[in-house]
Amino acid sequence: MPLMKTSNPALGSKTFQNLPGSGYGGMIDAAARMTLSGTVNKTGILLVFAMATAAWVWHLFVQSRDMADIAPYLLVGALGGFVVAMVTVFKKEWSPVTAPLYALLEGLVLGGLSAIFDFRYPGIAVQAVGLTFGTLLVLLLAYSSGMIKVTQKFRLGVIAATGGIMVFYLLEMLLGFFHIQFLAINGGSTIGIVFSLFVCAIAALNLVLDFDFIEQGVSNGAPKYMEWYGAFGIMVTLVWLYLEILRLLSKMRSRN
Repeated sequence: MPLMKTSNPALGSKTFQNLPGSGYGGMIDAAARMTLSGTVNKTGILLVFAMATAAWVWHLFVQSRDMADIAPYLLVGALGGFVVAMVTVFKKEWSPVTAPLYALLEGLVLGGLSAIFDFRYPGIAVQAVGLTFGTLLVLLLAYSSGMIKVTQKFRLGVIAATGGIMVFYLLEMLLGFFHIQFLAINGGSTIGIVFSLFVCAIAALNLVLDFDFIEQGVSNGAPKYMEWYGAFGIMVTLVWLYLEILRLLSKMRSRN
């Protein structure tokens, strides 16, 4: 079965092709191949790492209630996470080291932002975490049971929507330098909430594509270290989904 394309930049159409030292194509021993259970276990490890640093930054903010105290960690986490993610994408064989490092760095960002949002809207972080893991569980069950099938039309639709969202966010960031803002979309208006619901839905559907793509890698006998890379890909999508849910909930709470 040919490998399929996903809109997750960490899990592109050529992710499992020409891997260094892999003997890809069924020539490596079964024990040295990527497995679904191994990828799931490593995803769990990355989540624990991210939650550990997130809890630490959260604790720092709760103690001082001053954003200046956690701003350096947010900056290090955001910039460091981006750099490590790029290294991981281009050096997949390094993923057993870079994937945990990415999770630790992203935890700094998630913990800091969650604490700030929760200070303004008490309980919002717990709600966002619950919705994120709930979405992950529901989609995993739906995919594994065959309720959701990844067809070519489904795949292309999610990829197109994800690309459109990324282009919009980039344009919004560039226009922000000229003090041009999309207040209706970023605020708690009906338009803003509908937009966030749409983005959350697309982020969630990317998880389905990730599940399917990892399954393809397993069936095609990718090397063992790709379990870490597959877990990294899931983490990238989960981080995006969590932040979008956090944003959606903040918009809804701002209306009260």
